[in-house]
Parts: sequence; structure tokens; C-alpha cells
Amino acid sequence: QVQLVESGGGLVQAGGSLRLSCVASGTIFSINAMGWYRQAPGKQRELVAGITSGGSTNYADSVKGRFTISRDNAKNTVYLQMNSLKPEDTAVYYCKSTLSAWGRTRMDYWGKGTLVTVSS
Repeated sequence: QVQLVESGGGLVQAGGSLRLSCVASGTIFSINAMGWYRQAPGKQRELVAGITSGGSTNYADSVKGRFTISRDNAKNTVYLQMNSLKPEDTAVYYCKSTLSAWGRTRMDYWGKGTLVTVSS
């Protein structure tokens, strides 16, 4: 079975930083794109940052210049470094990976999320 597990969320004051991690485990054949999404109370889930297998990145306009996504292919891990956090960043952050499990069709897998709360 494939599993994505996020970690690193918590409570931080505005202007502070957090680093989120997501580890993919299981019978994985290959991992393609990985990304971070977030969902704030009363709002739709949105893409925060994504990274391809080749290392190309993209970010939501609201986090450009503040967040950085990276990956360690050897560890099947994706990171999200969040700096200059704002109260508006408060949300549950979800890790998503587009991957192929052994003997399975390529599909998207989601973690259960980690809560980030930014106080003012």
C-alpha cells in the first residue's frame, strides 16, 4: 500500500517560519509530480506549490517569494519551507503525489494533512 505522511505543522506567530515534510512510502515504482495544497476554513482547496520529477516548480501567487518547495528523490520526500508566514496562511496543508505503485496505474495519492496555524 502507498501512504503519504505529512509532518511539521503547528502554531507559529506571524512572520515566523515552518518547514513541512511529506514522505511517500510503500511499493512505489516511480514518483512523478509532488505538491502541496491547502484548505482554509470556508474555502476551497488550492494548490500552494508543485514540483515535477525534473525539479521544475510552480507556486500560487499568494506565496511566491515566501515559500519554497523542494524534493529528495532518494528519500521519496517533498518539503515546503514557509517563511514570513501570515495569518492568511492558516490552513490544513495536504501533500499530493502523482505516482505509480508496483503493478498499478499511475494516480494521485493524498496525505491526511497537517494543520498550520499562524497567529497575529
